[in-house]
Amino acid sequence: MPAEWEPHGATWLAWPHYREDWPGKFEPIPWVYAEIIRQLAQHEPVELIVNDRASEKRARKVLDRAHALSDKVRFHCWPTNRVWTRDSGCTFAIRESASLAAIEWRFNAWAKYSNWQHDERISGLMARAAGAAEFRPMVKNRQVVLEGGSIDVNGQGCLLTTEECLLSTIQQRNPGMKRSDYERLFAEYLGNRNVIWLKSGIAGDDTHGHIDDLARFVAPDVVAIAVESDPKDPNYQPLRENVRRLREATDQDGKPLSIVELPMPAPIFFEKRRLPASYANFYIANGVVLVPVFNDPNDRFALDLLADLFPDREVVGIYAGDLIWGFGALHCMTQQQPRVGRNGGYA
Repeated sequence: MPAEWEPHGATWLAWPHYREDWPGKFEPIPWVYAEIIRQLAQHEPVELIVNDRASEKRARKVLDRAHALSDKVRFHCWPTNRVWTRDSGCTFAIRESASLAAIEWRFNAWAKYSNWQHDERISGLMARAAGAAEFRPMVKNRQVVLEGGSIDVNGQGCLLTTEECLLSTIQQRNPGMKRSDYERLFAEYLGNRNVIWLKSGIAGDDTHGHIDDLARFVAPDVVAIAVESDPKDPNYQPLRENVRRLREATDQDGKPLSIVELPMPAPIFFEKRRLPASYANFYIANGVVLVPVFNDPNDRFALDLLADLFPDREVVGIYAGDLIWGFGALHCMTQQQPRVGRNGGYA
């Protein structure tokens, strides 16, 4: 599995339609998506999943008005339950033959919701549309449940995840699977021979511990990790523990990692519920890094920090104050497809 900053052939997204993911706040969401697509299409193709032809018509209208409709956007009419393509879609990788592979995990809506039957099919549909070889990881004759937001890689053989997401009995994805089972799968299917286990995710995370709200590789030997400065905040101690673990960890070659501390925005609440707002949910595309911002004083600090980490890319803030009511942001909604060269080699 290549690192996210390596060249993309495309970015996959699904157009928002399920109003219950943003109750009372759905109206601005398509416009947020339009701005994300407008930014991405300037740098790479966008593969956009829509529920049906009527949904495609609505999406085209919004994209056109937002100056985001172009020949870089290709539509796929496939029904979805939700639009968090990072989790429901396949994980793309590169085979030893330098061709595209799709790792098709099973999806069960984070072991929490009952409406996932359409989303479970998206992984295979994406794989076939991309012309990728399909692989379905199995343990004890069961297809393994995993979401893309639960892992992050450096493209050199090292993977980040959390114990809270993969090993907890709460929202348990794969009863009976142990740490060693996951590590074996990550080595076999993603080429990661070293797994760094952080402890837990951030407060308000509906997924129960996804890594992409918490810690992200920004270079083969550099991790940006969320930290909380307020000792009274429920994130304070858990995030300190994650930093401690990361300082003790090494990469795939046994070398220590450089750590960059990424601040948290002030807590965001809606209808008395804490939302999982985090700058770590950024998305790295060809030539651009899209960063969720929240009209918070730390927005500028986070954008400047990421601009220093990605000097060869434009760093763009996307207002996510409404989007986060759906319990996800920019990384949750996107899925990168690695670029494969015309001669069959990985480019």
